[in-house]
Amino acid sequence: TPAPAADNEGGLIEAEPFDGEALTIDYLRAQTYPDQQLLIEQELAPGANYDRYIASYLSEGLRIDGLLTVPQGEPPATGWPVIIFNHGYIPPDVYRTTERYVAYVDGFARNGYIVYRPDYRGHAFSDGEARGAYGYPDYTIDVLNATAALKNYAAADPNRIGMWGHSMGGYITLRSMVVDPDIKAGVIWAGVVANYPDLLTRWRRPNNNQPPPSLSTARRWRTQLQEQYGTPEENPDFYASISANSYLDDLSGPIQLHHGTADTSVPYEFSTTLADQLEAAGQPAEVFTYTGDDHNLSQGFSEAMARSVDFFDEHVKGID
Repeated sequence: TPAPAADNEGGLIEAEPFDGEALTIDYLRAQTYPDQQLLIEQELAPGANYDRYIASYLSEGLRIDGLLTVPQGEPPATGWPVIIFNHGYIPPDVYRTTERYVAYVDGFARNGYIVYRPDYRGHAFSDGEARGAYGYPDYTIDVLNATAALKNYAAADPNRIGMWGHSMGGYITLRSMVVDPDIKAGVIWAGVVANYPDLLTRWRRPNNNQPPPSLSTARRWRTQLQEQYGTPEENPDFYASISANSYLDDLSGPIQLHHGTADTSVPYEFSTTLADQLEAAGQPAEVFTYTGDDHNLSQGFSEAMARSVDFFDEHVKGID
């Protein structure tokens, strides 16, 4: 299975002004994600039993590209079910719309789902600046706008939308599901799903053959937050307000978590802690542990994909 790049914290470019209030869940809920149409930009070579396109939409006035797959054949009366596919961190300057995650997208596309994998702003040929996921709301806003566009796509069923995320994309998925009530279910692999206090104190990724991020790039958001708002001990209410984990009562649907115990990019404990939080909130969840497996679930890929498809079949497609 072609492995995507490991997430190295997703925060890339320092940009001013920094506004931590824009990270709050209330801020995301206050934004407008308008009705719009996907625009087919390019037709690609088809997959096994599905067609492939590059399709764009608008997010805060920026044109964002994404990879769109559509099952071949006659769609159901209500349209095909949809999976919004949120990729993990890949350096924006090397990211390409049609590369990485090929087997992952195929696993859902060949099973009767429209799949849309938004690039996020500043990636490949998408407009805008790639400022990162954890210090700015940009990528989550891009995904919520992508979801709005898919609701209007002619071949899609707007009432059957699920969301998948890997690593940084898991962070985006969890946030999206406490903002958009129409996301029926979420599946997260090796997700950055801790609350912000844990992101600040429990996420020190060892160097696995990659240069460590400098303070001025990938970890700058940590410094900016604490300079402006103090530490989590000093300002717990603010850090709760920017953590999706504080809003699990509002989750739009059930969640399935997958994580390898030998993940050196994102702590395995992030998923087990979220599982405990979901249970405490009375939210349905499934949790799968892959002993000795890595950030991309390289050993357990086939099993994880089968479980993910089954979960979406039950909670999105509607097959028991």
